[in-house]
Amino acid sequence: MLIARRADTRARADFATWKMMAKLNGSSALPPEAQEFLSSYKNLLAQMSEGEATEATIGAIYKAYYAEMGGAGTPPDVRPRHSEPAADNVTAFRRPPPKPKTSGFFGTGAAAGTQKRPLPVALIFACLVVVYVGIRLYWR
Repeated sequence: MLIARRADTRARADFATWKMMAKLNGSSALPPEAQEFLSSYKNLLAQMSEGEATEATIGAIYKAYYAEMGGAGTPPDVRPRHSEPAADNVTAFRRPPPKPKTSGFFGTGAAAGTQKRPLPVALIFACLVVVYVGIRLYWR
């Protein structure tokens, strides 16, 4: 099953790449097997819808990759065939709720590192007076 999943993923990715290169007029740079798959895809487009032709071509690429990767026998069906779009299991991204701010020393938040601690001007002035008086007394 691991080989089958890898082969299917690689087949889908390669086909999307090849198809985009063909749209950009770069199909001549593709390997010969890719050009063969693209020509069979164009032939299938004349017979069926684009979605069916895409799935049929990816199935052919998947079978080739499965055998190339060492898979024995017929490759197992790795993707369920639904008529619904494959994007039903996609959930919308939701931003997590903001974390509440915790109050730290002097009432500031822990995350608020850019804010300075509020020191009263009178306390600073008193400290300067003490330092000034201490220096004056020391020099006498």
